[in-house]
Amino acid sequence: MKKSLLALAILGTIAGSAAAQSSVTVYGVVDMGISRDDNGTATTTALNSGIQSGSRLGFRGVEDLGNGLKGLFTLETGLTVDTGGFDNKGLAFGRQAFVGLQGDFGAVKLGRQNTLLRDTLDSIDPFRIGLAGNATRFFNQGGVTDPTTATAAASGGSGRMNNAVKYETPNLSGFTGQFEYGFGEQAGSVKAGSQVSGALQYANGPALAALTYNVSNINTGNVSTDKVKTTLLGGTYDFAVVKAHAAIDTVKTDTNITNRRDYMVGVTVPFGASAFLVDYTKRKDKTGPNLDSDQVAVGYTYALSKRTNLYTSYARISNDSAATIATIAAGKTDNLFNVGVRHTF
Repeated sequence: MKKSLLALAILGTIAGSAAAQSSVTVYGVVDMGISRDDNGTATTTALNSGIQSGSRLGFRGVEDLGNGLKGLFTLETGLTVDTGGFDNKGLAFGRQAFVGLQGDFGAVKLGRQNTLLRDTLDSIDPFRIGLAGNATRFFNQGGVTDPTTATAAASGGSGRMNNAVKYETPNLSGFTGQFEYGFGEQAGSVKAGSQVSGALQYANGPALAALTYNVSNINTGNVSTDKVKTTLLGGTYDFAVVKAHAAIDTVKTDTNITNRRDYMVGVTVPFGASAFLVDYTKRKDKTGPNLDSDQVAVGYTYALSKRTNLYTSYARISNDSAATIATIAAGKTDNLFNVGVRHTF
């Protein structure tokens, strides 16, 4: 009897030790709201999923391998809560799906991952690339693979990179660096359809500054015939009573199909459980006359708890006579309004 109790105690100790060395976290976002979009040609009112933040269900795991080395993985699927389906064109884990190792050397991750452009924009945009003021309506977030034209690759992108290898440096007094390469996996060409990206960031106290560069090799007929080159520079500074945001990007192609610059300035004003968001975005297109666009956006969020908040936002985009930004017809003005509720878990 005593031997049995001793054996059970030893097994319990071993099991407890193993559980402490590895963990899996289930997390997610459920976001629903009503949007009204008047693009100058037609007006659409809809109940939409993922307005402030993309609705999702994710699994994140970490295992302690000893000597400072850890194994990790993330599987994250996008959800369309309004219809009960999957987002990201129905992919099982269309938001992220990767495995990797982390240690004193930094971290290496393999699989479908966010682009560095997307992560940089998310850290700088006062609207966190959501709501009506979403910065990706203007700024290129990369991630388009095998488009039919360079214009498609420069139009905004999916923000995710397939077949990606990402390296993240350790944090050195607030400085971090990242490198990401996405294999094109096209027969007869190493470069066709591939992407390469690098980022440097400084985040310390109230200040954040980031510089990101991305090259997408356009694949047409298994031959890399053009490149979309995006440079993004931006940052934020938190003055406590107000947080300032600013960003600028240049997007060019080798064949000059695309040659533009986007600017954004904005503020976040916290007030108790509330936050007010304001920004102004401008596009200067150098490929021809009357191709510029601008946007004015305002937003408001109210935290009901640490996990649940209400939100509303409004954005107005004005196109020059030949500009067609954000699927809005040339010379038209778009008015987008939304209101909703978000819960995180």
